[in-house]
Parts: sequence; structure tokens; C-alpha cells
Amino acid sequence: MPGSIFPAERLAFVLAAWLVAGTALARDWLPLAKDGVHDPKSPAVRQLQEPRDALSVLPADTTGNMVRWVEALEKGAIEPRASIRPGTKVQILDQDILMSLKGGMPIVRFPHRQHTLWLDCSNCHEQLFKSQTGANKLSMFQILQGEQCGVCHGAVAFPLTECNRCHSVPRPNGRALSPAAPLPPHAKTGAK
Repeated sequence: MPGSIFPAERLAFVLAAWLVAGTALARDWLPLAKDGVHDPKSPAVRQLQEPRDALSVLPADTTGNMVRWVEALEKGAIEPRASIRPGTKVQILDQDILMSLKGGMPIVRFPHRQHTLWLDCSNCHEQLFKSQTGANKLSMFQILQGEQCGVCHGAVAFPLTECNRCHSVPRPNGRALSPAAPLPPHAKTGAK
């Protein structure tokens, strides 16, 4: 029929509309006076910037606090301070660490660069993680309990429900890797 939408096209249209509407609704942050954290009777609430005003101009995400923070940083939309102390030098480590070489999940790529753009090394080392290869036994149970990576992820960074953001390197032929096994070419270069 001319002008009609076929069922598959209709489904795609409805899904696209739902995603756009869902993202718009999800990015409708609560006002500080109604967020259950800030005291609505405090005069200080009126002096703070509302989340909608601060965050809506940043790159959108579909989860967590609805902001892609690393993208915002890389595009220059935000410029976090390295420290409250003047003259503090930022040490950026541009090195990916591949973890979880055994098992069936995709390999975890830990991008130091994206983390050291925000944080000083002492935020994680030596309390949460030792700076020695093989010295850290990571546990999804501990992470889900707010330890290790879970100190930030699920609190101020993207939530732990976004498995593929960390488990991002496919295993060659779906097999576990031994520490001596060659890594896939895309794992070595950092490309996805």
C-alpha cells in the first residue's frame, strides 16, 4: 500500500522514538531541592547550580548520570582541576592494561590514560591496587560490593551494568588466553 509503514519499519520507528524519548526523560535530572540528598530548606541549595543546567550541555549517555565524562573531557567541555594545590603536575599514563586473561568473558582493557586525566595515581595505588603486574586479584563480587573498581564505577563513573565498557576485547576464537599466548592485534594497538 502506498504511504503505509511495513511492520518491520514501524517497529524500527517506534524503537527509535522510544529511545529518543527515554533519553530525553532520563536526562531530566531532579532539582537539588527534590533529589533527597540536599536539604530543600537550606539557603545554600539556591546557590548551587542545578544538575540540568550543568549536565545537559555535556555529551549524552544512556546510563548512570547520563553523561559521557571522558568524551566531555576530551572535547574540552570540562576542565577538571588536577588539585586544589597550585602547581600540581598531572601525570598522564597512556598505557592500557589487559586483565582477565582466563575465563569466558571478553578481556578487560583498563585504559590508564582516561583514568589519569581525572585522577592522580595515588587515588588508586597502592591502597586499592598494587602497582605490580599480577599482584591484584580482581573479583566481580568485590567490585559489586563497592570495592576495587566499584569504588568509582556505580558511584560517580558509569555503572557496573555496562559490562561491555570494561570487558571490551574479544577473545581469539572464543578461548581463554594464557599469559604467554599472543594477544589479538586489536588488543595490542588499543583499537576496537
